[in-house]
Amino acid sequence: MSARHWADIGESTSALGIRFLCGVHRWLGRWPFRLCLYPVVTCHWLANATARHASREYLRRLRSRFGESMPAPNAWNSLRHFARFAETLLDKILALGGRYPLGKVATERDAMLAQIAAGQGGVIVTAHIGCLELCQALAEDVPGFRVTALVHTVHAERFNRLARRMQPQGRVELMQVTELGPETAIRLAEKVARGEFVAVAGDRVPIRSTRNARAPFLGREAPFPIGPYVIAAILGCPLFAMSCLHRDDGYVVRFERFEERVVLPRTDRNAALARQAARFAQWLEAQVRQAPFDWFNFFPFWDQLAENPTHD
Repeated sequence: MSARHWADIGESTSALGIRFLCGVHRWLGRWPFRLCLYPVVTCHWLANATARHASREYLRRLRSRFGESMPAPNAWNSLRHFARFAETLLDKILALGGRYPLGKVATERDAMLAQIAAGQGGVIVTAHIGCLELCQALAEDVPGFRVTALVHTVHAERFNRLARRMQPQGRVELMQVTELGPETAIRLAEKVARGEFVAVAGDRVPIRSTRNARAPFLGREAPFPIGPYVIAAILGCPLFAMSCLHRDDGYVVRFERFEERVVLPRTDRNAALARQAARFAQWLEAQVRQAPFDWFNFFPFWDQLAENPTHD
């Protein structure tokens, strides 16, 4: 029997609790926020066995892959992993509300600036690492940069409503999708044709998808979605990779050109998708090696959808 899909596990995050902690941060600062945060994180860590076990499995695989320079897979480091996620959640809200201090964000964005200057759009493949909402900082800083991020669950939409309340005029749009149908493809094509960008997570298989590509990640094969590569191939546009990792007391946001054009030959489509997924898995390994606590997939990542190989 395979593990439940990540979207079926649910989440225990309370919007009221988030707003309370944001208020603590706004009026009292970061350290009072942390004092309130850590008891909450500890209780969540103790109560959520699925997330706790997933965190420690990830840390075990990370240390096995890269050696003792990585955090030991013990309870303390798993708790630190949870705490990093909780602090990042605050930063996500601050970023979407235009209140995260941009002086703490370093950007490596030459590849994107060149694309924007040419009036061309593209697809961005990313992952659940760091505070990806800081791409809002680029949207505010660079005229003409607009992003539509595809999200797969109603849980994400609940978070989005909270963020939109704080920054209704943000230039990062969130679109909830469960599968890529013709209507969605047309909407995305129109956006890219206008010089906008579409961001898709490359590390979670969508809810209703029966298609995925398996690739080695931290020493064991895992399922990866094919959506980013299918979308880029359909739209005939460049594919970029975006990461956002903690550095010191801030973040570094990196954009790089992942593929000039994704080609999926009819006679070799599955193999082409597998190659793209393998490249992405290698890219993701490089990111988590730099910032071990910044990958936020608290579910049985390697065991999801074990019975569904890539197929058409």
